[in-house]
Amino acid sequence: MSHNATAVPPAGGDGGEGAADGTGGLRRTLGFRDLVVYGLLFIAPMAPVGVFGTLDAKSHGAVALVYVVATVAMAFTAFSYAQMVRVVPQAGSVFAYARAGLGKDAGFVAGWMAMLDYLLIPAVAYLFSGIAMNSLVPEVSRWVWTAIAVVVTTALNLWGVRVAARVGFLVLALEIAVLLVFVVSAIVVLVRDGAERGWLSPFSGDGTQGAFALSAVVGAVSVAVLSYLGFDAIASFAEEVTGGSQRVARALLFCLALAGVLFVAQTYLVALLEPMTSAQLAADPDAQGSAFYDAVDASVGTWLHDLVAASKALGAAFAALAGQAAAGRLLFAMGRDRRLPRFLSRTEGGVPRPALACAAVITLVAAVWAARRDDGLDVLTSVVNVGALTAFTLLHASVVGWFVVRHRGAGPVNWFKHLVVPVIGAAITIAVIVEASGTAQVVGAVWLVLGLLVLATRRGVGPAEG
Repeated sequence: MSHNATAVPPAGGDGGEGAADGTGGLRRTLGFRDLVVYGLLFIAPMAPVGVFGTLDAKSHGAVALVYVVATVAMAFTAFSYAQMVRVVPQAGSVFAYARAGLGKDAGFVAGWMAMLDYLLIPAVAYLFSGIAMNSLVPEVSRWVWTAIAVVVTTALNLWGVRVAARVGFLVLALEIAVLLVFVVSAIVVLVRDGAERGWLSPFSGDGTQGAFALSAVVGAVSVAVLSYLGFDAIASFAEEVTGGSQRVARALLFCLALAGVLFVAQTYLVALLEPMTSAQLAADPDAQGSAFYDAVDASVGTWLHDLVAASKALGAAFAALAGQAAAGRLLFAMGRDRRLPRFLSRTEGGVPRPALACAAVITLVAAVWAARRDDGLDVLTSVVNVGALTAFTLLHASVVGWFVVRHRGAGPVNWFKHLVVPVIGAAITIAVIVEASGTAQVVGAVWLVLGLLVLATRRGVGPAEG
């Protein structure tokens, strides 16, 4: 527990450590490693694979620099999470933080917007897994593979957070191993055959679209930050971790830093192997989606291409597992606070099974619907981000609300940590929302309006504001 601020107990229930059944009881079984596993699973260690070509074209070849800047940009959000998890060590993450720092209505809006992200990102990941499995076994429709992935990972989540974390650790270890194989293979090729581009070009641009342009890098960062969505899921397990909320804060920062290192390393290496220039990729949008695979195929061999693809397929399903677990904790917390139906706050054996089952059903419907449409993946991916970014903005506001406006800290306000950092963080997330697609903005606005209508119908329901 932080020594410089007063913590808030879980709303609507005791949240006791040993509680196993009824409402409000989650069991503390997770360690630091488990938290990092959940965070990295949700992010996916090789998340840049699918967007490398787009980022390379947008940044004029400075794709590794894009991820350096994106990591720094997201560090502001991670820092705000770390501040709030110490004083509000509750399940529900940004819902609980905004409720404490801004009031119960703002908390509901933050949780509602985060729900859009937590429910749809797993649907995207399940669909990606189904598409990959369908390419390996085309006799089985991709919607069937998608449904199978949902059922298997949901069963693990219902079994318990500890079991899911153990299986997730094995999958994550496999993903890291494949990434290391890629790194070693890329280095061998570069030493043997040399680089297709200049050695510093992934940080300075390849010069084929003119001189280095900071605006091009910033434009690409607005896309790259989406690779990090999911690290915040760690905060959802605050009531299930041993060792106190300080461990959650450390895991958040460590997970983001490690993801940043992995993203910079792999994009730097593949940029050196990329036979197409950034100008050629910019002129050929169809080549951007497969640019990472094409570079690996041409320089190392088809075997590594297939290994990376298989790893991404398995990793996607377990990224969805982590996302579904986080969504379940969010629904659990909002149900416990009576912002959503109360039955969602029930636990069985320390596992929020009703909330998890509800999250699984919604995700299954979205994923199977998208799997049966040719444009399903595009539709889902265009709308998943605005919810999380809006919730991040309210997270930053909650830091200011808790420490500066409400003066809930035990000591004087730290103006840098409690005002400067969250204001910069909010400016970054708002800028990314502005850069989002029109479809994403419209869906986000519609979802927000629906949330406000739900809020209006439930006014006066729930515990008093803390």
